[in-house]
Amino acid sequence: MTENPPVKLTRKDFSSDQDIRWCPGCGDYAILAAVQRTLPDLGTPPEKTVFISGIGCAARFPYYMSTYGFHTIHGRAPAFATGLKLANPDLDVWVITGDGDALSIGGNHLLHALRRNINLQILLFNNRIYGLTKGQYSPTSLVGKVTPSTPLGSVDLPVAPLSFALGAGATFAARAYDVSKRLPDMLKRAHAHRGAALVEVMQNCNVFNDGAWDVIRDKKTGSVNQLWLEHGKPLTFGPEGSLGLRLRAGSLDLETVKVGEGGVTESDLLVHDETNRAQAFLLAQLQVPVPMGVLFAIDAPNYDADVRAQREQQVERHGVGEMHELLRRGHTWTVD
Repeated sequence: MTENPPVKLTRKDFSSDQDIRWCPGCGDYAILAAVQRTLPDLGTPPEKTVFISGIGCAARFPYYMSTYGFHTIHGRAPAFATGLKLANPDLDVWVITGDGDALSIGGNHLLHALRRNINLQILLFNNRIYGLTKGQYSPTSLVGKVTPSTPLGSVDLPVAPLSFALGAGATFAARAYDVSKRLPDMLKRAHAHRGAALVEVMQNCNVFNDGAWDVIRDKKTGSVNQLWLEHGKPLTFGPEGSLGLRLRAGSLDLETVKVGEGGVTESDLLVHDETNRAQAFLLAQLQVPVPMGVLFAIDAPNYDADVRAQREQQVERHGVGEMHELLRRGHTWTVD
């Protein structure tokens, strides 16, 4: 008897029947489409896939996925995802969060998910604003940003999401932007990583912070400011790769040079090493050009696998056990 070939999944299999309710023109639409197009290629069926979100515009994401999902509380999506992954390690768990959700009230929870290296894919939508609550400045808003909560301009130094992740001990840190054709590639790389994979997605909020990422999204000039990273390749960008990055003489600072001028050749440029955390820190701090792609990726033990191994070891040693017996073992008492 021959087995039936596996059914090929499509975008429709991962798309729910819910009306999508984001502002017209929001970058969230492009991210949703990229995720729905990518999931069929990953080999995990919808019934084994879970999307967990916190609070914010991005947090509506689980409603639009025909998978399991949790719309949780502000900033706590990584904590819920950690518990779920420990309870059922066979599930493919994605965390959807925004810059306010993840880096303000949720900073503590994100930090621990990253340092523990829980096997999750974490998509951080960064529009540099609180969109759902009508345009207050967020942890990633630039200094001087005028909003209802900073009428004289923000004086906060913004959080650099990937620097935060690297400092927390993340084993995978990548970046793309909402309408980029390469976003699906970053999703696939994150999914293939065994551990906590953080992808910062630079996303436009055309209502409350329009143009925040024009440095890379502008159709005429944006592409020349994008530095797409390839492991083992020189750091080049600009028109036909005519510009590059190298270490400034006598320092650890990066400087932009033009290949072919002043005796500069491609061999003088810094070569991308995605296993080098120190180099990833340098790249994460750059404003222009904006490094895109995988900044850092290494293999390391992950918490959920280690906990599972401990549990299996104890079961092998002591047996499965019985909850009723466990609760009544040892010293107990009765309250009359």
